[in-house]
Amino acid sequence: LCNCSSVGSSGCNLTSGQCLCLAGYTGPRCQGCAHGFFPSQGGQQCLPCDCSPAGATSDQCDHSGKCQCRAGVTGLRCERCSEGYYRFNGSTCEPCQCNNHSHSCHSSTGTCLDCQENTEGEHCELCKEGFYQSTLGCQHCPCSTVASTGTCHIQPGESIPRCDKCKPGYTGLNCNQCDKGYYNSDSICVRCECNGNVDPALSPSVCRPDSGECIGCLYHTTGFHCELCQQGYSRDSQGTNCTRKEATLGPEPTEFTTSAPNTTKATSFSTAVLNSTLSPTTLQTVFPISSSDNSTSAFADVSWTQFNIIILTVIIIVVVLLMGFVGAVYMYREYQNRKLNAPFWTIELKEDNISFSSYHDSIPNADVSGLLEDDGNEVAPNGQLTLTTPMHNYKA
Repeated sequence: LCNCSSVGSSGCNLTSGQCLCLAGYTGPRCQGCAHGFFPSQGGQQCLPCDCSPAGATSDQCDHSGKCQCRAGVTGLRCERCSEGYYRFNGSTCEPCQCNNHSHSCHSSTGTCLDCQENTEGEHCELCKEGFYQSTLGCQHCPCSTVASTGTCHIQPGESIPRCDKCKPGYTGLNCNQCDKGYYNSDSICVRCECNGNVDPALSPSVCRPDSGECIGCLYHTTGFHCELCQQGYSRDSQGTNCTRKEATLGPEPTEFTTSAPNTTKATSFSTAVLNSTLSPTTLQTVFPISSSDNSTSAFADVSWTQFNIIILTVIIIVVVLLMGFVGAVYMYREYQNRKLNAPFWTIELKEDNISFSSYHDSIPNADVSGLLEDDGNEVAPNGQLTLTTPMHNYKA
C-alpha cells in the first residue's frame, strides 16, 4: 500500500509506490507543504504564501504565512509600504518627505498626514494660519484677531513679524494702534464721534487718540463731541446749524453756553444784570449785534476767558474805589471827633499879669495845674492861675 495523504496526494503509482502530490504538497506521502506554501492552522492543508515579488525578499513565508519584506515594506504578503514610506512601485517604497514634522504620509501620493508643531502643507513645509516661520520653528503671530486677520509674515531682512492685514480702525506692525479717526477705548479702537463738525484734512486726527475728544470743531461748534454751539451762537429752528445769537436788552435772561479747550462749561448770564451795569452803547461794544453769520466781529475775536478777565478787573476796581471812599469817610469823621474833643488853652501875657483861659467840650472843669510846671504856681478857687517867681508875681 502507498499510504499517501488523502489531502495532499492525488493517488499512488502502483509500480513504484510513489505518491502523486497535489500542488503545494511535498514529501513521500505528500504530507508536507512545498516551497511557497505554508500549513493552515489545522496542519492539514497547505496554503500559498502569495508574497509580493516587489516587496518580499523571496516567495517563501513562515508557518504563519508572513513573507519576509524589504525595507519600507510591510504587510502579510509585503504588499504595502510601512509607516513613513509611500508609493509602492515595482521595486521599493520611498520614504515620506515631511520635514520631520510627521511620521506618516499617504501610501500612494506621499501627502503627509497629521503634521505636528503648528505646521501644514503637503510636506508639512508651511506654518498653520496664525503662525510664522522663524529659526525656532512656527511661532504664534503677535496679531489679535480683534484688530487683524490674525496672520502675519516676516519681510526679508527683518526679524519681527508684520500682521498681514489690519481691520478697520487699526494700524501699526502688529495692528496694536488706532488709525486716524479712531481712539482707544479699553484697548479697542472706536470711531471718533464729532457729529460731522470736523475736517479730517485740517488735522492729523479728528479726535484725541487717548480720550476721543474732538479736535478742531468747525461751524461754530464746541464741546467734547462738537455737539454744542460756541458762545454767542445757538441752534437754528431745525436744530442742526449754529447761528449767531442776537443780543437783547429785555428783562428775560439769555443763556450763553461756552466751552473751554479741554472741558465744557455752561454759564448763564441775565441780560437784566447786564442792562443794570452796562449802557446800550457798552453792550454793543462788548456784544456786537450782527445779522450775518459770516461777519467778523470783535466779539468773535475776544475769547470767553478774556471776557471773564475784563469783568473781574472791573469788579476789583469798583471794590477798591468803594473801600477808598469808606476809608476817607472814616478818617474825616475821626478828624472831626478829635477836633471837637481836643482841649484849647489860651494864655495872654501882659506887663503886670497873665490871663489864662481854657475850653474843652467833654471836660468842663479842666485841671490846669500842670500847665506851667513850677512849684510856686498856685490855682485860685476862681480859676485864676498865679505865677510866682522869685522876682515877679503874675496873676491869671
